[in-house]
Amino acid sequence: MPKDKAIRELEDLPGIGPTTAEKLRAAGIDTLDKVATSSPHDLSETAGISVDAAKKAVQAAQESTTIAYETGEEFYEKRKQIGKVSTGSKDLDELIGGGVETNGITEAYGRFASGKTQLGFQIAVNAQMPKDKGGIDGAVLFLDTEGTFRPERIESIAKASKVDPKKALENIILVRTLTTDQQILTLERADKIIQEKNVKLIIVDSLTSLFRSEFLGRGALGERQQKLNAHIHRLQTLADKYSLAVYITNQVMDNPGIMFGDPTTPIGGNVLAHAATTRLYMRKSKEEKRIVRLVDSPNMPEGECVIKITPEGIA
Repeated sequence: MPKDKAIRELEDLPGIGPTTAEKLRAAGIDTLDKVATSSPHDLSETAGISVDAAKKAVQAAQESTTIAYETGEEFYEKRKQIGKVSTGSKDLDELIGGGVETNGITEAYGRFASGKTQLGFQIAVNAQMPKDKGGIDGAVLFLDTEGTFRPERIESIAKASKVDPKKALENIILVRTLTTDQQILTLERADKIIQEKNVKLIIVDSLTSLFRSEFLGRGALGERQQKLNAHIHRLQTLADKYSLAVYITNQVMDNPGIMFGDPTTPIGGNVLAHAATTRLYMRKSKEEKRIVRLVDSPNMPEGECVIKITPEGIA
């Protein structure tokens, strides 16, 4: 192989042909970074090549991969470019630092009828607005895992927000997922639709519902968490790659170990707790009112606010 040939794919590595590359991909070693961090002996065994050939492939992969270093100041300049979708409530926007951020994951968890889906409908409309009106000027990919999507709500929220209801619905790409495999596959294949439709917001309502119903009992917990972990990381990858916002809703359960205070605990454990950039706990109050508590945020203090869920949306 000529020395000046750029190494971009597994097949470009010395001693790795198409057949060997397929073996590696089947074993989960599907990127140059993964080859670069493999031990030559493991790679040799997986690919069915000699240890010497594996050493050369690892070395070539290490030389062709780069690590992006940047200063805190450079990162801060990038942060200034982050878009924010208004929630429709000034108090809630202030609580979370200006709105639902791009390049990150915002999670809302709470009991049934706590307002999680309604907040999703509101930001699905608001995301389509220009930046000077609290939007990010893009379309929405909406994964509905519970059959809760209501076009009538989008229509009434759009009218109240002075957005053309027909266009608001046209700009929402809806996928009704019935299994965790469908849910995972939708995001694995999302790149094309994101680019074609200028998707700037992904909503998953709810992220955990299907995982909870399919993986029952303690024996399945390990596999569930592993799949959930890969799924949430795919969401973060898409958020970073396309500078889009991600809003996910999550179910809750009662923790009998908590004797005092609110026993409500979100599903997903540490996998979800560490993955979500911003976590909101929503609970029902009197009539239209909902209490929203900021549980976790990298740059905003914990706090609470009250929002109203009206026929016209969040207020």
